[in-house]
Amino acid sequence: MSMYFDIGDETLWNPSNGAGRLFLRQLEVFEAELNLPSGIGQGKHWGDPDTLEVDPVAYAEFVHALLAWHCRTGHSVILALPEGFVATAVALARRAGTEVEIPEPEAGHVGGRVQRDIQVPGNPRTTSATVVVTGLDTRARETDRWMAR
Repeated sequence: MSMYFDIGDETLWNPSNGAGRLFLRQLEVFEAELNLPSGIGQGKHWGDPDTLEVDPVAYAEFVHALLAWHCRTGHSVILALPEGFVATAVALARRAGTEVEIPEPEAGHVGGRVQRDIQVPGNPRTTSATVVVTGLDTRARETDRWMAR
């Protein structure tokens, strides 16, 4: 058994049910965290939980917000926990035709990251924003190769 993430008649991703369910559960977490719908919902076969439709406009907005959130945290654990999900979300967005640009650091950010969550013990991750961005892009491209269509 597998799931289908589609735009119209095109399948963007055809993961196993286990991988698909895990992705959807992570998606719910970040919809709540960002207070933004993902644009992934019930597909053309209404009532079939394994067929999902991707709204490319809403999903692009969601992925851009997710990247902004991810690339601006200075908390090592908060950065590490969703890394695989973010890479998968970026790979899916690229398949949907979304141009994905990693956000640049803004004024008032330290190392490209908002200093909201305090990391105790120790210092926040000192890796430069460029290294985080490059690593995420590389991981998304690798993940894309593993994602069945």
